[in-house]
Amino acid sequence: MDHERILLIADYLTRCAADPPGVTVRMIQDYLADNTNIGEVTALTVRRDLDRIEATGQYQFERNPGAHNTAYYRLISRGFTFNEIRFIVDSVSINRFISDREMKALIKKFEGLCSDKNVRQLISRVQLSHRTPASDLLKNLEEIHRIISEKRMINFEYGKYDVHGVIQFEWKERSIVPVEVLYFNERFYLICTETETDRRRVYRIDRMRRVTAGNICRGRRALPRPECALVDIFDIKESVRLKLRVKRRLLDEMLETFGKYADSQDDPDHPDSVIIRATVGISSNFNSWVLRYGDMIEILAPQHIRDDFIQTLNRLCGMYSAAEAP
Repeated sequence: MDHERILLIADYLTRCAADPPGVTVRMIQDYLADNTNIGEVTALTVRRDLDRIEATGQYQFERNPGAHNTAYYRLISRGFTFNEIRFIVDSVSINRFISDREMKALIKKFEGLCSDKNVRQLISRVQLSHRTPASDLLKNLEEIHRIISEKRMINFEYGKYDVHGVIQFEWKERSIVPVEVLYFNERFYLICTETETDRRRVYRIDRMRRVTAGNICRGRRALPRPECALVDIFDIKESVRLKLRVKRRLLDEMLETFGKYADSQDDPDHPDSVIIRATVGISSNFNSWVLRYGDMIEILAPQHIRDDFIQTLNRLCGMYSAAEAP
C-alpha cells in the first residue's frame, strides 16, 4: 500500500506541482481521497511520503510558505527538464520507421513525466512528411540486443520490394552472428558476420521480422573501427586521402559528412569552389555518392579513384549514346 500511495503522489506532483505556487499537503490528501481507493491519508503520512520521494533523487521540491501557516510544495526537478522531454518526443516523432502505434505509445509515456500544462505544449510536435511501412522496429531492436548479449546466431525474415511496390519477405536459417546495431543516415542497421566466410553483412532492422535466436556462437570477434569518414553503410575496399574540388555552397554539407577527417581551403584557381582533403572509406557505392552532386564535386586525387570514376562516367555515357530509348 505504501508503494502504491507514493507512486500516486509522485504522479500527482508531476502533473500538478510544476507550476507556481505548487500544491499543499491538503490538496494531496483531497486528490487521494477523490481519485483513489486507498482510504484516508493523514497529513503526517503525506509529508513522510514527500520526504521519501525527494530522497530518491529523481524529484526536488521547493517549499514556500502560504497563508494561514500553509506550505506549498513546488516541483523544481523531476529527472528530465521539459526541454529534454520535448527533444526526445520530437526525435520519436520524426523517426519514419516507428509505426503510429509505437509512436503514440512512447509519447504517452513521456507525457506522464510532464505537468498538465506541458502536456498541452507537447501536442505541437515536429511533423514528418511521410512514414515508411515497417515491421515492429522497437520489438526488433529489443530482440536483437538480447541475442547479441547472449552471444547467439540470429534468424529472421528479410523484406525487399517487388516490382509492384510490395515488400516480400523471405525466411532463411542464417549462419550469421549479430555484432552491433548502427544508426546511419536516419536508419537502424544490424551489422553481422558470416560464420563460414567471416564476411560482413548489413541488414536494415526495419525490414526484418520474426527475429529469433539461433545457436550459441563462440569466439565472436569485434569488428574493426575504420579511422576514416564513411559516406554509406557498406564495406569499404580501402581508405584513401581524397582531394576534392567542391562548389562553395556545398562546403557545410561536406564538412558535416567528413567530420574530423577533413580540412578545407580556398581554391585559388576557382573562386566559387574550395579544396577539401579528407580521409574517406571507399566502398562499391562511392561513385554513386559522388554522382549525386553532379558537377558540384570533382575528384582530383588520388589518381586511381579519379580514373575509376571516369570509367563509371564512360559507362553512363555509353548507356545514353543511342539515338533512341528502347
